[in-house]
Amino acid sequence: MSSNLDDQYRLRKRPKSEMLVDSGFKSLAVSLASVVALVLFAILIVVFQGGLPSMVRYGWEFLITSDWNPVDDEYGAGAAIYGTLITSILSLFIAIPLGVGTAIFITENIIPKKIRNFIGLMVELLAAVPSVVLGLWAIFVMEPFIRPGLEMLYTYLGWFPLFSSPPMGPGTLPAVLILVVMILPIITAISRDSLQQVPKRLTQAAYGIGTTRWGAIINVTLPAAISGIVGGVMLALGRAMGETMAVTMIIGNSNNFSFSLLAPGNTISAMLANQFGEADGSQVSSLMYAAFVLMIMTLAVNILAQLLVKRLSLKY
Repeated sequence: MSSNLDDQYRLRKRPKSEMLVDSGFKSLAVSLASVVALVLFAILIVVFQGGLPSMVRYGWEFLITSDWNPVDDEYGAGAAIYGTLITSILSLFIAIPLGVGTAIFITENIIPKKIRNFIGLMVELLAAVPSVVLGLWAIFVMEPFIRPGLEMLYTYLGWFPLFSSPPMGPGTLPAVLILVVMILPIITAISRDSLQQVPKRLTQAAYGIGTTRWGAIINVTLPAAISGIVGGVMLALGRAMGETMAVTMIIGNSNNFSFSLLAPGNTISAMLANQFGEADGSQVSSLMYAAFVLMIMTLAVNILAQLLVKRLSLKY
C-alpha cells in the first residue's frame, strides 16, 4: 500500500513552487553542512600552521619527551599525552559499568516509575553542573574525602608502579574520579535512550521461551542497543580527552613524567589552559603542536566510534 502511494507521489505533476522549495531546502542543507566541515578544516589548518615550527624542530621526540623548559627553549608533551590517555581511559573503565547499569536500572521496571523518573532527572541535572564548580568540589570535598584511601593504596601497594609515589593532594587519580562524574551523565543518557528504543516484542519473545529478566537484558536488550551504547561511550571518551577546567584544578599540573596515579600529572588541555595566556615565541608553537596532537586524538576517537557503531548496527 505504501509503495503505491510513493509511486503516485513520484508520478504526479508537482507545481513549480513546490519544486523550488525542495531545491532551496536541499541547497540550504548542503550549505550548512559544508560550513561545519569548512570550520573544522580551517581549525585544523590554523593549529597545524601554528605548530609547524615546533614540528620541524622537535619532530616525533616532542611526543615522547617530557621536558618543558621555556628558559632553555626545550619542549616535550610526553607527560601531558600520557596524562590525557590514562585519565580518559581509566575514567571510561569506571564510568561504563556505572552508566550502563544506571540506564538499565532506569529503563527496566525494577523500581516504581516515580523513583526512576527522579533518578533520570538527577542524572540530567548532573550534566548541567559547570565544570569549574565540579573542580571546586573536587578540591574542597572529594580530594580530602578520598585522601585516606589514597594513603592506604600507597602504604600497601606502593611496590606497584601505578601507586609508587606518596599522595600529595592533587594528582592523576583524583582527576580520573572527577572525569567519571563528568562523563557519567553522557553514558547514562545515551544508553537509556538506546535501551528505550529496543522493541518490546524482543524482550517479550525472550520471556515467552522461558528466560529470566536478567537473561533477557543480557542476551536480548543489551545486544540490540549495543550500537547506541558504544556511540555514547566513544562520545564520553572524546569529552574526557578534551575536558579542561575541572581537570586543571585537581590534577596538579606537573610536567614531570610519572607512571604513578598518586603523583601530580598533566593533560594537554590543562597545559594549554595554564600556559597559553602568557606564552610567547617558540612556546606558542609548541602549545599549538600539542593542540594539534589533541585534535588528531579526538578525531581518531570519533572515526573509531563511527566504524564501531556501523559494524555493530549491521551485526545486531
